[in-house]
Amino acid sequence: MIDTVAFHRALRRRLVPVLAAVACCATLPAAAQNTAAPWPAKPIRLVVGFAAGGPTDVVARAFAEHAARALGQPVIVDNKPGANTILAAEAVAQAPADGHTLLLGATNHTMIPALYAARVKFDAVKSFAPVCTLASSPTVLVVGPAMQARTLGAFVQAVRAQPGARTYGTPGVGSSGHFATEEFLRSQGLSMNHVPYKGAAPVVTDLMGGQLDSSLATLGSVLAQVEAGKLTALAIGSSKRSALLPQVPTFAEAGVPGFTAEAWYGLLAPAGTPPAVLDALEKVARQFAQSPALTSRLQSLGLEPQSTCRDAFGAGMAREVATYGRLAQALQLKVE
Repeated sequence: MIDTVAFHRALRRRLVPVLAAVACCATLPAAAQNTAAPWPAKPIRLVVGFAAGGPTDVVARAFAEHAARALGQPVIVDNKPGANTILAAEAVAQAPADGHTLLLGATNHTMIPALYAARVKFDAVKSFAPVCTLASSPTVLVVGPAMQARTLGAFVQAVRAQPGARTYGTPGVGSSGHFATEEFLRSQGLSMNHVPYKGAAPVVTDLMGGQLDSSLATLGSVLAQVEAGKLTALAIGSSKRSALLPQVPTFAEAGVPGFTAEAWYGLLAPAGTPPAVLDALEKVARQFAQSPALTSRLQSLGLEPQSTCRDAFGAGMAREVATYGRLAQALQLKVE
């Protein structure tokens, strides 16, 4: 006969440790949520809102090579041009905030709210977690053979003598060149005729051909022509002279203090990306800006490595959104 009392006592002794283990295991999913998953766990997608070959794409591909070596995962550049970079920014804003989808944005990112308020489905600042700027490009005021001025002072006098008659070209309405030129003209009480193009290349062509008087262009887009003597650079929109054009004064040196105009190229992640991932990305971005080999590569294209990161980067973006909003309202600019 089986002693049932003894049997149940023995069974309870064996089950208590088992049930305790089960209860412990039941808490594992919650604990696992507090443990950061390995990152990156797969290839990283770096979205660019421009076609291949432009300055934003050049910075993206240089950074992708550097980041892939640093992180041990491929970083794939995904060119997604269209709608003045809205499509690219929207894709990243809606992507999972896990650090595997990033945006290589540029200055025009902060112009989008002023120009496309009814169309944009994201906030240019709040929908993203700023990581770091990677590079910048000063703009330079250049003139072609149609404009005889060889100094900024002479240029201002020539424009003032013929209000609204002289022309300036930009890559398009609402482009960084458009905003920067109008900001300069307003600061000097000047008026010029804006001629928008579809891209920077035709602006340079018409400048050299004498069909256009001037352009406030990114340094990289006109560097070769200035060095060849086909265009004349009057002033550079940075806080100090460029090593690539050391003979060209800054606007402040040429008599217009307080005016700067630089394009930035920076790394953004979707809002909500884990701080640990942002920390890792910031480290890689800072290493990128400090690499002598990459510095030389970027400078040859008229770009300067730069690393303004996290809160400072985000605050700068917010200031630009406000500035461009006021300027767009004053100019009655709206693109829908």
